[in-house]
Amino acid sequence: MTELDVAIVGAGFAGLGLGIRLKRQGVSSFLIFERANAVGGTWRDNTYPGVACDVPSHLYSWSFRPNPRWSSFFSEGAEIRDYLVAGADEEGLGDHLRLGTDVDAMSWDESRSRWLLHTSRGEFTARALVLACGRLTEPRIPDAPGLDTFRGPLFHSARWDHDADLRGKRVAVVGSGASAIQLVPRLAEIAGELVVLQRSAPYVIPREEHQYTEAEQAQFERDPEEQDRLRSTLFWSAEEAYAQRAGLPAAVEAARTRALDHLASQVPDPELRAKLTPHYEIGCKRVLISNEYYPALTRPTVVVEPSALEGVDGNTLITANGARHEVDAVIFATGFHAAQQPYARIVRGVGGELLARHWAGGMTAYASTVVSGFPNLFVVNGPNAGLGHNSAIYMIETQLDYILGALDHLEADADLVLDVSRRAEVEYTALIDELAASTVWMTGGCESWYRDSRTGRLTLLWPGYAHTFRERNGAFSLTPYAPSPSPSPFSPTPLIIT
Repeated sequence: MTELDVAIVGAGFAGLGLGIRLKRQGVSSFLIFERANAVGGTWRDNTYPGVACDVPSHLYSWSFRPNPRWSSFFSEGAEIRDYLVAGADEEGLGDHLRLGTDVDAMSWDESRSRWLLHTSRGEFTARALVLACGRLTEPRIPDAPGLDTFRGPLFHSARWDHDADLRGKRVAVVGSGASAIQLVPRLAEIAGELVVLQRSAPYVIPREEHQYTEAEQAQFERDPEEQDRLRSTLFWSAEEAYAQRAGLPAAVEAARTRALDHLASQVPDPELRAKLTPHYEIGCKRVLISNEYYPALTRPTVVVEPSALEGVDGNTLITANGARHEVDAVIFATGFHAAQQPYARIVRGVGGELLARHWAGGMTAYASTVVSGFPNLFVVNGPNAGLGHNSAIYMIETQLDYILGALDHLEADADLVLDVSRRAEVEYTALIDELAASTVWMTGGCESWYRDSRTGRLTLLWPGYAHTFRERNGAFSLTPYAPSPSPSPFSPTPLIIT
């Protein structure tokens, strides 16, 4: 059995970022476990046509590894993947990576105050465990009756089948979210017929693209401070969008007008425009950016079906409104199991409590990072650590700062066990619920993956400005932790906030 100081699960932005920070600090006793055979997380998995980021490149990257050579204002998926691969290689993480390794179970050993990991490469123990598994990892496919009767290519956008020949075929895209609006324009160019099954219309705003010139890239390379200034400008510009998410009337009106004007300017047909007009408040669901989506839908070979998939009969798709579409291939752009993370079913804390049970009422964590009853465990990009208006990487780096502070305390005291008090977690969760109550995510009249379907709680997003998240959660403190070395007692009931 291999003993470690830190075990990290996941080799995307969060896992690699923590590995880089640890390596730079001289920490050597850590491993990063990754089930895939390469690093990159969601940017490794998503290879569909048109995949790209909708956050500016210079903001959607590690602050401690700036890239002066981003090719464009919004990076394509492959470029972000290459950035992550280069980060792992150039920072010397190779010996710390365990690729192609499934982690089947993680449990807290109270007698030794260590985490036990059972993996496809044997067993490991670690004093601290960091779950950097990401939230967009497990594709969600509708449980439509008759799916098994379909004959032809049928796959999720995050598991793109590059061997499927879709040229000239009748293709259906199920979904109209962030992935769909990127791949639909590419499919519209090659498919003989394309039908888009839209359960609810998204708000779409213009994509302000810019290709960086060689001169601009060289300037960033010569003057890192120029790149830092750009990153700061982009960050504070993005922060302004939170006023709309908070429900300020003037900001809501301005955002809604911008989106509907974009729709009107690109879709002249009133019947199609009506189908594409959302019936909830802007920001309630993810606001999308594209200059190509609406024009693609106006093609004569494209049909927008404003209804959800109800069933499948052979190669006929049946929608909730009774429409039937005969197709040769089906692509699901239907999102992920985000609010109920699969890893929670294999993590056991004090007394054997499953993390999934603790989260039965929706994901919770103090500082959006630590969970009572799960000592020396840290969750990155988990409960209320996402954003609907700014860069996820900023949030991840905030959590990494918190974790590194905690690890410093563990290193300084060999007997220390960090188990945040239940009271601290409950009070933090109550604060989240209070802040969320008046936001557009709770009042905007939509269902979204930001909320847990079992309770309706907002569990994925931080209901505030990004900089306030860092002010509150960016520095570790022992104050909210239960007395150590004894962990907090096992509670047989899940944490449910009402």
